[in-house]
Formats: sequence, structure tokens, C-alpha cells
Amino acid sequence: MQKIGFIGTGVMGRPMAANLLRRGFPVGIVGRHPEREAALVELGVEVAKTAGELAAGCDVVILMLPDTQTVEQVLFDDGGVASGARAGTIVIDMSTISPTKTMEFASRLEGAGCAMLDAPVSGGEKGAIEGTLGIMVGGPQKTFEKCCGILEAMGRTITYTGPSGCGQKTKLVNQLVGATNLLAAVEGLRLARAAGLDAETTLRAVSSGAAASWMLVNLGPKILEKDFAPGFSLRLQYKDVSLLSEWIAGLGGEYPAAGLIESIYRQAVEAGLSEQGNQGLINLWEQ
Repeated sequence: MQKIGFIGTGVMGRPMAANLLRRGFPVGIVGRHPEREAALVELGVEVAKTAGELAAGCDVVILMLPDTQTVEQVLFDDGGVASGARAGTIVIDMSTISPTKTMEFASRLEGAGCAMLDAPVSGGEKGAIEGTLGIMVGGPQKTFEKCCGILEAMGRTITYTGPSGCGQKTKLVNQLVGATNLLAAVEGLRLARAAGLDAETTLRAVSSGAAASWMLVNLGPKILEKDFAPGFSLRLQYKDVSLLSEWIAGLGGEYPAAGLIESIYRQAVEAGLSEQGNQGLINLWEQ
């Protein structure tokens, strides 16, 4: 069985690594926060000191990191993955980062005899815990086929989307649709309250029809309960919609929803809502 190095054991990465361990994969991590990693250690994870040391003993290295710059540092800085990876090592980047930089990273790793898949995910903390993530994969198809068992340990819907960078591009399409749905859910609940409707009744009615969405069904109840704990933070969502805007700018054409959500998420971050969950977007108007 392939030995896996997992780098990025935060809100999403920790349960993803745990699901790999439960499926019987040997998993190693880079030790940084012992208190957060204790549960994984109890499940049998091995702990390395650096990314390079971890990569040297693994067949596959998975990254689940916050942004493009961090991925680049973990891969290519001194002591990074590339410094320890052997020819034939596979890197699976499950972060959401720039498609352009993804293709650059894949080319650099290919020059060192390694293959890379970009495999960003959708489904939030709940999907990570339950192993039901949607995973959008770009990169060499033969490498994808070698890694299907690994991906299936973490996700329910695994979609091969094309060559390097296509996974990230697909994820940005996902973020455009998801963030627009969230804005609609927030505005709908605000409108229901302003009109004197019972918010719970309205949510139940709308969620059962054509206007239903993952955002409405999963985050609507959290909004009503005033539960703004982050399964996926507004800070990270703003990072993603900013990547979306940068990507679209290079494509040309008009995408009005993309510009709107980028502006609104920027306002939410500037209003100090960064560390709230996505559902905290409603607080931009309720503070």
C-alpha cells in the first residue's frame, strides 16, 4: 500500500488524514502543533521534522494548505518536499490555489522526476470528516488512476477534469457558483425577516423547492442559530474568489456575479469577519 505524507493538518486536513489512516494507509505528517496532532498520533500517524524528510519516506505527498504562496514554499523552499522527493514520487495538492502557478509547480516537479495532481475539494469540514468531499482532479491521467484509491478514502465524488491546472479551474467555477448561492441565501433570509416572515418556516419552504442549494440547506440553519463557527472561513472564501477574479481577468468576457461576490467578500473581510464561517457573511448587514 502506498505510504502517504500529509502536509496541512488544519480544519480540513486533519479529518482527511484520519480517513486515510482508517482505510489502512500508512500516513506521516510534519510535526508542528502537537496539541492539534495528538488525535492523529493516536491513530498511528508518523511524525517527521521537515517536509523534505517526510517526502523522502513516502510514495505520495498530499498538501492541504491555505494559499498559493504557502504551497510554493512547502514544495520548493530549503527542506521542502522537492528536496527529499525521489523520482516517481507523486504530489497531490488538494489546496485551492492559482491554476497558473499550479501548472508551473507541476512542470518544476516533472523536471525532478515527480508527478503532480491538482485535486482541490468541495464539501467543507463536514465533508472532510465524513469522507464525502467532492474532489476535482487535474494532471496526468495515468497518475490519477494510480491515486484513485487514495482519493476515494477522502471523497465521494472524484472527477478527473483534464491536464494540469484543470482541477483548480474547475474548483474556481465551483466557488463562483457556491459563493453566489450563499449570497442569495443570505439575502433571502434577510428579506424574509424584513417582510415579517418566520425565518425558519421560510427556510424550510424554500429549501424544498427549485431554489434549494447546498449553501441554503447546510448554512441556512446555522445563520438562524447564530452559529458562525468556521467550517470554511470567510478569509479563505475571499482568497478563493480573489483567485477567481484574477483568473477571469486573463480570460476576458463579462462575469458580473464574479465581480459582485469579490466586492462583497472583500467588504466582509474589511469589516473584521475574516475568521467567521461562510455563513457569517450575513453579519456584514447585521452588525
